[in-house]
Amino acid sequence: MEKPHRRLDVWNSSVELVLAIYQATEKFPQEERFALTSQLRRSAISAPSNIAEGAARQTKKEFANYIHIAQGSLSELDTHLEIARRLNYLPNRDWEELDGHIQRIDKMLSGLLRHLKKNSRLLTTNASANPSPLTLHASRPSR
Repeated sequence: MEKPHRRLDVWNSSVELVLAIYQATEKFPQEERFALTSQLRRSAISAPSNIAEGAARQTKKEFANYIHIAQGSLSELDTHLEIARRLNYLPNRDWEELDGHIQRIDKMLSGLLRHLKKNSRLLTTNASANPSPLTLHASRPSR
């Protein structure tokens, strides 16, 4: 069975970001392993996980909700990276690379949301303009 999320470029980019975060956090102090390192890794993993879960949902509205959650995870990741940079755990060059990756993924998620909303409106507009005979029949008063 093919998983729908595997066809999404944004999911693949998010998985690549997770790998980059794991590499960057390997250099963090050992005492941060259960604190900032863990938080960075979890927020990074959350983005592709929510994209995957949303892609498996039955409606575009549900999918869009999970995309919003993925965007929230990216914002959380951004905050953790900024803290790591200010603590000098993360060199500016690495921070810039990761920040650029986050920005690209966020733009991809925004584009996916626009696509979902546009197609959702088209479906809603078409349904109301051309109601199915079953809808008409169900809305008639019984005699």
